[in-house]
Amino acid sequence: MKNTLATISLILCACAALAQKSAKPAAPKPTEASPAKEEINNPRAIAAQMMIDHYARKYAVAQRWGDYDVAKDALYDLISEFPGNDSLIFALAYFYFENQKYTSCAVVCNDLLARTPKHAAALELSAISYENLNIKDKALQSYESLYLMTNNNSNLYKMASLQYDLRRYTESLTNSDILLTRPQVDSLRVVFTDSRNNSKEHPLKAALHNLKGLNFKAQGDMVNARKSFEEALKIDPAFEAAKQNMASLK
Repeated sequence: MKNTLATISLILCACAALAQKSAKPAAPKPTEASPAKEEINNPRAIAAQMMIDHYARKYAVAQRWGDYDVAKDALYDLISEFPGNDSLIFALAYFYFENQKYTSCAVVCNDLLARTPKHAAALELSAISYENLNIKDKALQSYESLYLMTNNNSNLYKMASLQYDLRRYTESLTNSDILLTRPQVDSLRVVFTDSRNNSKEHPLKAALHNLKGLNFKAQGDMVNARKSFEEALKIDPAFEAAKQNMASLK
């Protein structure tokens, strides 16, 4: 996952426009007696544009040649010039995310969210990064904030799964039941890794019943655990995780 060039290029264009807009003094409107070239009257805008062009070329060449440290440095150069630009900071967070630097990604996202709390994309990167770092309570907080903004079913499923991991069984069961009442659940799928380390999609509805079974089992309710695993296998007989969980009850 190393393809942020298109995203960065759009950001660089935006920064160029920002530099032109913020440059002072503004160029006078051209008249018949004066040159129609703004750059003659606005050297600051020229310098800003040259700097942005330089960093854009630096980023593009570094990406093409696989030197991701230099590409990252180009982003830092731009951030130092435009510290208030949320898009650049998010681009850096995404860069870290693509390169599996989850600690750095989470830290950058935290700084961005401190000043822009409703940045949905940063919340999502933060949540996934914390998951990969196995900091599940922080991941859950990010998914909760994201769900309040988006009402997204996938985020609610993530919440329910993390609540189970954190032994918050009642909340996990409640959120699983909420999802099971939604008509969209029939068309959604989630990915599980099987015993051969292969990724396979399964119906979300089956995954939710499997999750409910795990919650019941953790609380010692083997009767409802069995019913939940059976329901998961009724929906998806090839669901290996549900088979294993059912077998563990015997």
